[in-house]
Amino acid sequence: MQVIVFEDGKVLEMMPLVNLKPVYGLGTGFRSLQEKLECSTRGEVDLTWHLRRYLAPFYAEQHPEYVVNRIEERDVLLVNGRIVFDEASSRVIVEDAFQPGRAYMQGDNLLFARVPSSLITGDDGLLPDLIDTLALAGELITEEITGFRVISHIWDMIALHSDELLRDAETLELGRIEGDVHPSVAIVNRSNIYVGSGAIVRAGAVLDGDDGFVAVGAGAIVDPQAVLMQNVFLAPWSRVKIGAKIYSNVTVGMASRVGGEVEDSFIEPFVNKQHDGFLGHSYISSWCNLGAGTNTSDLKNNYSRIKLSHNGRLQMTGMQFLGLLMGDHSKSSINSMFNTGTVVGTGANIFGGGFPPKEVPSFSWGGIDGFEPYEVEKAVETARRVMERRQVVMSSAYESMFRFVAGMSGASRLFV
Repeated sequence: MQVIVFEDGKVLEMMPLVNLKPVYGLGTGFRSLQEKLECSTRGEVDLTWHLRRYLAPFYAEQHPEYVVNRIEERDVLLVNGRIVFDEASSRVIVEDAFQPGRAYMQGDNLLFARVPSSLITGDDGLLPDLIDTLALAGELITEEITGFRVISHIWDMIALHSDELLRDAETLELGRIEGDVHPSVAIVNRSNIYVGSGAIVRAGAVLDGDDGFVAVGAGAIVDPQAVLMQNVFLAPWSRVKIGAKIYSNVTVGMASRVGGEVEDSFIEPFVNKQHDGFLGHSYISSWCNLGAGTNTSDLKNNYSRIKLSHNGRLQMTGMQFLGLLMGDHSKSSINSMFNTGTVVGTGANIFGGGFPPKEVPSFSWGGIDGFEPYEVEKAVETARRVMERRQVVMSSAYESMFRFVAGMSGASRLFV
């Protein structure tokens, strides 16, 4: 039986955060959804990865050992890529708990389906861009299941983040300190601290494990007088800048640079937010740059639940705290301000005074006085230059994917 982790139509609800990555590339806690599944199944199951075709060449380039968008067996188990797996929930896959010809539904989400491969391929024998779960369920016997965590809205990664951070932390070797820690560093509750090999924690920094863990990954750097507390995870080769205040459920991705004040946020790899400014309850995608003094609001003045404008629709999030949700390669100028529940697309460039709109289109350029399209060639050249500064070469597969999103955004001016 071939196990295929798939993308369905609800992936569109996660745009622009998934414009340049599959939905299981999104993170909450300190792992992506893909990493959570791989970690919890412990290599006991061979997984095939289904994703939108324009993403596949770069994804396959990054993961040459994976089977991508390819059917190899007649008997297929479909696994929804939006599930947030842990060891308990993944056992149903490992133990092969599904019957042929059945679709397993949680509410309106098809989470698993055991099907013949002919039912999910077209006349060309290929998988579609997105699995039509409604049509598929209509061909099968449906069974209701419960107890699975699933992301269905663009804000769910932040809504789940604090609980997932604690769940992911169960795998950390807390109490182990291997890196170069200056004698003047204040380590509070050593049993709740991890410092990986090659990490550097400089003079006067504070690693406070009294109210939660602090994990400094291999090769990461904590600069002087920075304070980390209340559940903080620094991925390998990330850096916390001088005097930063990082607290209350923060994940900093690989090779990202973070300064100022950050709380309750997920920062993907290769993000630059190294200057002063507040970032709260936010999701920042790879290759974003937040200029000095950029601030986010994550709480309304009247303490009411936050509404979010997404794909032209006003949606009630049910969350009291929600800041900025920013797609890959977007940038803010110095002293930028973002209102609660702001969604910024891919490749956007925001500048000028005041609050920009709460929905900023992909590949747009402007601010409070309006936006104009960001020329694709200029966007590609800037992205290439940003990546080169981190010793990452933009491959032809990445450039094609980037141009595809830019072209679609230019055609519709929406998050596609």
